[in-house]
Amino acid sequence: MLVWGLLEAARRRGRAKSWVVLDGSNVMHWRDNSPRLETLREVIAACRKLGFETGVVFDANAGYKLFDRYVDDAEFARLLRLPVAQVLVVARGEPADPIILSAARDQGARIVTNDRYLDWHARFPEAAAPGHLIRGGYRAGALWLAPRE
Repeated sequence: MLVWGLLEAARRRGRAKSWVVLDGSNVMHWRDNSPRLETLREVIAACRKLGFETGVVFDANAGYKLFDRYVDDAEFARLLRLPVAQVLVVARGEPADPIILSAARDQGARIVTNDRYLDWHARFPEAAAPGHLIRGGYRAGALWLAPRE
């Protein structure tokens, strides 16, 4: 997948030890079930503290949920302070789930999400493996991640 070229290049150079793919459209709702850009920034920062580099995949309507307009890969990358090669907004009408699961498989990455991807287990059995999905959310206003579940 071309958008993950930067991740692959970094892996080959040995600069990144572990990668995670954020399900951006899921993660942005973690605080109070409301879409928030700051939630994504906070989760990306927490992933870095845990030693992960991040790629983010969004449903096509993510920009509308956050800003009432379409937002493309480059703009989300700027807003999240990530290289554009690490951000993907899927095409309208295309489900993000198989893109997220494929990207994680291709990069040997785990996925940060509260989605269980039950509809995709036959095609992506690793989604059911313990520890492949990193859950998270907010308790008493503080972010929590469960990277070892």
